[in-house]
Amino acid sequence: MKFRFCDWRAWLGGLLALVFTPFAAQAAGEAGLRAGAARACITPALGTRINGGVGPGLARHVHDDLFVRALVLDDGSARLAFAVVDTCLLDRPVFDAAKQLVQQHTGLAPERVMMSCTHTHSAGAGCGAHLVEADETYRSWLPGRIADAVRCAANNLAPAQVAWGSGAVPQHVFCRRLLLKPGVIYTNHLGFTNELAKMNWDSPHPADGEPAGPTDPEVSVLSVQHADGRPLALLANYSLHYVGDVGPGHISADYFGAFADRIQQLLGADRLDPPFVGILCNGTSGDINNVNPRQKRQPAPPYTQIRRVADDVAQEVLTVTRRLEHRREVKLRAALRECVVNTRRPTAAEVETARGIVAGRAVDQLRGWKDNVAREQLILADWPAEVSMPLQIFRIGDLAVAGWPGEIFASSGLNLKQQTPLKPLFNVSLANGWYGYIPPPEQFIVGAYETWRMRTSPLETNAIPKMTATFLGLLEALK
Repeated sequence: MKFRFCDWRAWLGGLLALVFTPFAAQAAGEAGLRAGAARACITPALGTRINGGVGPGLARHVHDDLFVRALVLDDGSARLAFAVVDTCLLDRPVFDAAKQLVQQHTGLAPERVMMSCTHTHSAGAGCGAHLVEADETYRSWLPGRIADAVRCAANNLAPAQVAWGSGAVPQHVFCRRLLLKPGVIYTNHLGFTNELAKMNWDSPHPADGEPAGPTDPEVSVLSVQHADGRPLALLANYSLHYVGDVGPGHISADYFGAFADRIQQLLGADRLDPPFVGILCNGTSGDINNVNPRQKRQPAPPYTQIRRVADDVAQEVLTVTRRLEHRREVKLRAALRECVVNTRRPTAAEVETARGIVAGRAVDQLRGWKDNVAREQLILADWPAEVSMPLQIFRIGDLAVAGWPGEIFASSGLNLKQQTPLKPLFNVSLANGWYGYIPPPEQFIVGAYETWRMRTSPLETNAIPKMTATFLGLLEALK
């Protein structure tokens, strides 16, 4: 019997189908979203400088470890990565160095990586602020560890499904800036009496008037599950600065770390392989803290309030998560644009006055607000006239995420949420760099700490309108 050409073709096609059908079926089964999560420990050695206060402190005890928590999403054609770092502040060079390492090892472009700080005030000093300069050994070690978390998250990519939603936890957010009561004279930390607002550091106080701005009580949730429904990761967002009731010299991730532990427990996500990663990033909380100015806080053991806030936020996140419908078919997009703004620098006369106050003393010989502000003028005198800040938008299905490179007031975040053409949207502050507090223009008129010209507030008074316009342009481009 002769073997005809057409029979040979049919035979070969059948053989190829037999061999490759299982692989094709497997590939088809893996179509759709993939996700991976991981964390990398960044707890500093005891003796490392801690920043978050005006003066320096040293790490004397580790209450709970610090981590970089990373989440990577991949829709088959685009990949996005979040990395949330348990530290107070990091400037752009540290984040840029970490992103370069991520790109070098994974090929993921920097504009598709959003890195941010939680803003715990009980972490190693990776960036200089006030009278605390960066611990250079710790600072130089951080980029590699941040990149490691993203790389490991990418290694863990697996078929996944996502959902998003939001709830509210209003009981723990208060505007810490208070307008002064008319006719009441108030002397601030610099000895001035000409401002129209004060911080709630010493509240309740006879000068306390109405809040100088709104709060944002929303807690946003991005829930990520394995394809079979097992918890993979959860990224939440809440606009509360930090809590801070830690022990003296303690290293702690504050309520951000406590939330990560609690949501893992509530979801029944312990002992998974790969491990579940709970993440809480900071929203627009530059003028928001946990102190009710109308009530005198009762003494309590350290970490009492941290646990209370973390539990309340986690319980609300659990409620939101339980009503979500997860999906596998989600498209990912990202955009980043530079926003150039002017800086505020001292005059020659102000520099001379500051030089007389500092009197050549080293930073470790300076004390208090007067010395601090004087030294800051000498630093800002050498700053450039303008800076360029990276503004970033992620789009995950219908969800938009805005990355702000500074400490942003709640009103600015609420304004972007209202104006955005993509909804829902949540804001991540301290993202991709730190340019101090960035108040909206009207807040400079009333004054108080967040507006004082230092590295903690170096930008022009019109920075927020410029940033908002840039964000709206990015959001339009991603519609």
